[in-house]
Amino acid sequence: MSHASPWWTPDVHADRRPFLLGRNRIQSALRRFFETRDFIEVDTATLQVSPGNEAHLHAFATEALNHDGSGHPLYLHTSPEFACKKLLSAGERRIACFAHVYRNRERGPLHHPEFTMLEWYRAGESYEALMRDCAEILALVAETTGTRQFTFQGHVCDPFATPERLSVADAFERFAGIDLLASIAADGETDRDRLASAMTTVGLRVASDDTWADLFSRVLVEKVEPHLGFGRATILDEYPTAEAALARPAGRDRRVAERFELYACGVELANAFGELTDAAEQRRRFEMEMAEKARVYGETYPLDEDFLAALAIMPEASGIALGFDRLVMLATGASRIDQVLWAPVAETQP
Repeated sequence: MSHASPWWTPDVHADRRPFLLGRNRIQSALRRFFETRDFIEVDTATLQVSPGNEAHLHAFATEALNHDGSGHPLYLHTSPEFACKKLLSAGERRIACFAHVYRNRERGPLHHPEFTMLEWYRAGESYEALMRDCAEILALVAETTGTRQFTFQGHVCDPFATPERLSVADAFERFAGIDLLASIAADGETDRDRLASAMTTVGLRVASDDTWADLFSRVLVEKVEPHLGFGRATILDEYPTAEAALARPAGRDRRVAERFELYACGVELANAFGELTDAAEQRRRFEMEMAEKARVYGETYPLDEDFLAALAIMPEASGIALGFDRLVMLATGASRIDQVLWAPVAETQP
């Protein structure tokens, strides 16, 4: 059985090299972008006591050994978020971070077990400022690579056009014919049966053991995301509070949170929050996420008690995580994420 040549063979590398040089130019341009806006670039540790506490994120685990051979578990982080927020608590105001991050069970055209996350945070500034950052960054990256449009799998997006801002509730109504907010109480509690009934009415599949979160995700993936970021970028805004574990509730409607995601060419590029700074509420949400993880996968991750302690003194802030490699793909015309990684992780054969 023959296999494709590895990335380090000269002919394969020659094909990939234009994408890689484009990656370097984009990274340099983004570093200048943040420097001119008074951001400090920070470098966070990869090893953490907790890799994050989202139910459906999977981490790589390791062990730190002492001189006597005893040890304790550590994890490769899935995001530099906890460390960055600790730095906000310490007094930093505007920070940016290019971080290698690690996610298990993820591999495909848009997924890689190790990839680069670009995160930035603005203390004392609203998350609408992050929306403006995103629009400017899309245009800057296009200018840097000399392209007029982003492309992926035959789809195009104008990086110079003002992104569309669309609430999740409006998207559910527009693309699925479902009144999402009717299944969410004023305090943010969700009604699984009401959402299931609405989905059945419009012909969507519902299983007896589906939770509200399962149903929400199915509508989002099957009916909403296939319409986002075509022609121009989409900012999908105001996620239900139940789907925004690290975001604060929106001021005008506590059923939804200050969370948005950025899409271009149907590709999710970034996830942003008006940051939750209530440590007790954050602990409650993390515990709920880990209970769901235990139910679905039979495992949990520890809570980062230092993070929760830092959160209690963290200022109001907004923050965003952008998949840097995906952005490079769209700007350079690459079709797979491994084409824009200088040294991809080898994929083992069964």
